Amino acid sequence: MYFEGRVSGTGVGIVLGDSAADYDVQVDGTTVATLVTPGNTTHWINGLQNREHTVRLVKRNDTPGDTSTFGGFVAAPGGAVLSKPTARNRQIEFIGDSLTVGYGNLSTSRDCTQDQVKRTTNTDVSYGALTARQLNADYQINGYSGLGMVRNYNGSSPDVTYRTYYDRALQNVPGDVWQNPGTWRPQLVVVNLGTNDFSTAVNPGEPWTPDGLAAAYRSAYGDFVQKLRTRYGAGTTIVAVGAGQYAGHVQQVVKARNDAGDSGVRYWLLDDSGLDFLGCAWHYSAHDDRVISDRLTSFIAGLPMGW
Repeated sequence: MYFEGRVSGTGVGIVLGDSAADYDVQVDGTTVATLVTPGNTTHWINGLQNREHTVRLVKRNDTPGDTSTFGGFVAAPGGAVLSKPTARNRQIEFIGDSLTVGYGNLSTSRDCTQDQVKRTTNTDVSYGALTARQLNADYQINGYSGLGMVRNYNGSSPDVTYRTYYDRALQNVPGDVWQNPGTWRPQLVVVNLGTNDFSTAVNPGEPWTPDGLAAAYRSAYGDFVQKLRTRYGAGTTIVAVGAGQYAGHVQQVVKARNDAGDSGVRYWLLDDSGLDFLGCAWHYSAHDDRVISDRLTSFIAGLPMGW
């Protein structure tokens, strides 16, 4: 999540209410502050040259159990908040789990405490954010760590899945529904869900056989693609990412959509060659995110996007 604005003058204040997440503040393209669980505050960046500036606030990590508030940018005395930047023509939505969030991607060790995970997660250098910037697109990263399409990591929280939360604006408010203001019309949606469904063996007591889990995954994935198609229309390209154990299942879902006449659903195999998985708990490192972004950007460049 990020907010962009324009101000004139020698300083800018960022009005925040968040005791759980971390943020970067960027002025004129340079990170000038990292705010660690800032709480209720107006954080000031002073000493700027007395001219126009671009300012960007980016949320670094995922905190689905907490509500964050952003109260806007304010100008220092003598300055002014200017009209908002022009929205980019391109929009991309990324849907996924902790690998899409950028979980622990700045860590120097695979062994991390929960606090270290929070401090070393930076969604702004995840493969999705990097891909969007390469393509000069506005973007959403709708990632939720630990959740899968039908089964969560190690069978945890069996009463919910990623799909439980997708429609919500506030993840910690059951029944909440995000109201699209009409300005979010992504030409491209990238779905990367399946690692948590299949990365751990089914435990005794879970309602799955291996074949049953695979069948349920494919069925739910197909339904989710249809949900996206209904939401965004026939003009949106949906890229379904396959990797590891779930690659073949995603490929089957895409083939079924294509056979049914929906040529706007594309399959992309995430090639993990050259990745070091040096992030926390064997997640992508920042290096890996750059590699994946370059490969995904190249794939997207070959699609008939028409943008």
